[in-house]
Amino acid sequence: MDEPSTRAFRFVAEGGLTNQARARLASPLLVGSSWLISVAACTGSRSLVHRLERTLGRLAETVAGLRVEIHGIHHVDPKEQYVVVPLHEGLADAIALLRLPLGLRFAARDELFEWPGLGRYLHATRHPMVDTAPSVGSVRRFLRQASSVFDDRDNLVIFAQGSILGLDVAFQPGAVRLARRFGRPILPVVLTGSHRVWEQPHSPRLRFGQRVSMRVLEPIAPAEINTSRFRRLEREMKQIALDGDIASPRRFEPDRDGWWDGYRFEIDPDFPELKDRVATHRRNRARSDAN
Repeated sequence: MDEPSTRAFRFVAEGGLTNQARARLASPLLVGSSWLISVAACTGSRSLVHRLERTLGRLAETVAGLRVEIHGIHHVDPKEQYVVVPLHEGLADAIALLRLPLGLRFAARDELFEWPGLGRYLHATRHPMVDTAPSVGSVRRFLRQASSVFDDRDNLVIFAQGSILGLDVAFQPGAVRLARRFGRPILPVVLTGSHRVWEQPHSPRLRFGQRVSMRVLEPIAPAEINTSRFRRLEREMKQIALDGDIASPRRFEPDRDGWWDGYRFEIDPDFPELKDRVATHRRNRARSDAN
């Protein structure tokens, strides 16, 4: 980073901006960054795109005052290609994950491609689109897009919960299927605390100076990946998230968050009380709708 950029980062990081000023910077930073990276993508240089992503990610991290704690980075081989599987709490997850020494592309829900700024960036940099109403055609399209990620020597990020509702939401099997299909190891990342930065859609409020924890676990080789092994990994990751030594994870509380009727998710069986509550609510809702 050149000297003027270094001074600018230091100015922000050392308290040169108030939280009000940080908030005013947030939206222009998102829009400007997405435009700049989209332009860079037109060159066809993935390395340029990823350098910009990491630089602008660090700027966003600094503006937000994030305190990102990373452990286990030695598990990452920059020359390998992974299916990266992090816990998921919100859009700030992507900023933290850019700390990994890897070129990343994210499997993103189709609705995000419609957001101003963010959608332009996702289209231009060819992040795979996950259709919220899947069909045979959309699945085939996603697999072609996932294949192009590895063809470009990038790494594919799959948020296995498919939701930002909280730790209680169960992993879906898509990451296992992709890892086996493309013969790529799974890189697990326990990521917590990012929900405190911006709890969209639960709250529009931006919070500054939040603690975010990332623990990178040992990769799982393709030959070892199966449904039961992935289930053990899910339990291990969530236990680490709950051990109290890292930033507290987001938990799903229907009385606070709503029931999210019509939104596809399942509660992890390891949280039986909540699973029963959600199942009871859905049965009652189905009977009410039938009447």
